[in-house]
Amino acid sequence: MGGGGGLVLWLTISPAFLFLVVVATLTLPALVESACGSNAVVFNFGDSNSDTGGLMAGLGYQIFPPEGRLFFHRSTGRLCDGRLILDFLCESLHMSYLSPYLESVGSDFRNGANFAIAGSTALPPDIPFSLHIQVNQFLRFKARSLELIAQGSKGLINEEGFHKALYAIDIGQNDLSAAFGANLPFDQVIQRIPSVISEIQTAVKTLYSSGGKSFWIHNTGPLGCLPQKLSLPRKDSSSLDRYGCLVPFNNAAKEFNAQLNILCDELRSELNDATIVYTDIFTIKYDIIANHATYGFENPLMACCGYGGPPYNFNQNITCGNAACPVCPEGSKYVNWDGVHYAEAANAIVASKILTTEYSKPKVKFGFFCTA
Repeated sequence: MGGGGGLVLWLTISPAFLFLVVVATLTLPALVESACGSNAVVFNFGDSNSDTGGLMAGLGYQIFPPEGRLFFHRSTGRLCDGRLILDFLCESLHMSYLSPYLESVGSDFRNGANFAIAGSTALPPDIPFSLHIQVNQFLRFKARSLELIAQGSKGLINEEGFHKALYAIDIGQNDLSAAFGANLPFDQVIQRIPSVISEIQTAVKTLYSSGGKSFWIHNTGPLGCLPQKLSLPRKDSSSLDRYGCLVPFNNAAKEFNAQLNILCDELRSELNDATIVYTDIFTIKYDIIANHATYGFENPLMACCGYGGPPYNFNQNITCGNAACPVCPEGSKYVNWDGVHYAEAANAIVASKILTTEYSKPKVKFGFFCTA
């Protein structure tokens, strides 16, 4: 039994899928043109898809096992059974995992910092921990680092380090989710998207003005394939696509992504000495759902850690971490961990596909900034 009533169960992983995950994981570094090693500096901004402990550090929010039952074998504040996509990308550069900016004890900021906080949105901009607030936190982090260096402190990121760093952004999913959660008609959900895109534009330009020149921007995944959304009451199945995902939610995600893609094109033209990489997470994740058996998954639309059983195993009143919420013994068969977040096995595959460069525009290696 784990803390907070969560269950910690040993995983039994099928040999075939274990081979797939091991290959995906072990080949991550090989897919990067040149590993940065100890010189890599990454600053990440976003929500729970890339939160490595910020929510727990910032609000004192307790996150208990079974979160983190794989790899870390303890709760680290990640809403996942193991590593996130960001963790695998850091591994590919042979650098340490990013410490949450708000973690006051035991953090290592030599390779950058993670400003992502679970639940974060782009709008409204002035509430914790919106994208705007995260960027402001970065500006404080940079100013304080340079101030301490000037006073003789060692082991901090210097001006050159900030200039050569990679600035990663993965946000927007919660903005769409909130709009649907407010029961807005589809057209009103779509009308909100330009304001979200505008906040991302402001964030990139602010970071650029601060000296950043390398940006890695993820689009949002297939919202309509999440068990949390699929478990919502509906009249019939007419809103489901051939793979069982909600069409309106996914169409909104596609529209968000189309506008984000246009923004990245515009920023490349405007900020001509910057590299701005747009990465298509939607296509990667939807492919895993659609072709789940190919990747060794049996349950693409069910939560591993959830309550209620098939078809989605999700109950908003009894979510992962609740003492009454069971957890599957074999997480490698599940794409989804808790109804909202992907399991480590799926994250490993997503990261390996990102590193092929086939889903990015321009098609540059994730470690491009190391030699930029």
